Amino acid sequence: MLNSYSRIPFSAASLTQNWQLKETDINDEQIIHREPNEEILFCQNVANGELELIEQNCKEGHFYQMEEGVGILSKDPVLNLKYHFVITIALVTRFCCEAGMEKELGYRLSDFYILKLDDLTTLEEVIQLHDCAVMDFTKKMHLLRQDFTVTKPISEALDYIYFNIKNRLSINEVASALKLSESYLSRLFKKEVGISFSDYVREEKIKRAINLLRYSDFSLVEIAEYLGFSSQSHFTQIFKITVGMTPKAYRNQFYSKAWKNPAL
Repeated sequence: MLNSYSRIPFSAASLTQNWQLKETDINDEQIIHREPNEEILFCQNVANGELELIEQNCKEGHFYQMEEGVGILSKDPVLNLKYHFVITIALVTRFCCEAGMEKELGYRLSDFYILKLDDLTTLEEVIQLHDCAVMDFTKKMHLLRQDFTVTKPISEALDYIYFNIKNRLSINEVASALKLSESYLSRLFKKEVGISFSDYVREEKIKRAINLLRYSDFSLVEIAEYLGFSSQSHFTQIFKITVGMTPKAYRNQFYSKAWKNPAL
């Protein structure tokens, strides 16, 4: 156990001096860090249980492709990726806990995956662990959001809506996909979920829209098209009825708010 600072190979003064020298050594290779919105959107998608989006993100290799604007935390490639892994899991854990994951579960899960890094020696191993970890968090959040008792037909209907929320969904389409009559599904949906099919779909689309308005730079037109609204004006109308303000006003007020929140 250390009982003095004699073994530490640096001092506060030397660190300050090194930092000042580094800051004045401006050159063409200096990294300009990207805006944090992409990281925030990723964490928010995990917290929302967006299985399809996170799986696609992992397949496309966004974690390890170290795109322009990503900080270099170590000269050693494996250690650099490990540091980024720790940052990602820490952020994902906080977002999931804010979204309803039991905090002790979140922190224990975070500790479990971070400790697994100790035995990894290759980039491929770190990448594989990252994908397993974020998918594990996402699956748990996906189950959490569906944690209320419904019959099998409604559970399947909710899953269908979830994975097809970008489309212009109709109850006829869902009933046909599940091989149920439209009238039966409509009655059962209202009984078990508490609101009509169309109201539920509208609320889910607005939840996605809120996510995109807060954590992405997509335009209102792009969001409206992405979520299957007939037009931007229709999207604006529905959003205002549901939220109480226009999408533009919402973005102006809440854009990246979670990132700036010191409680996170």
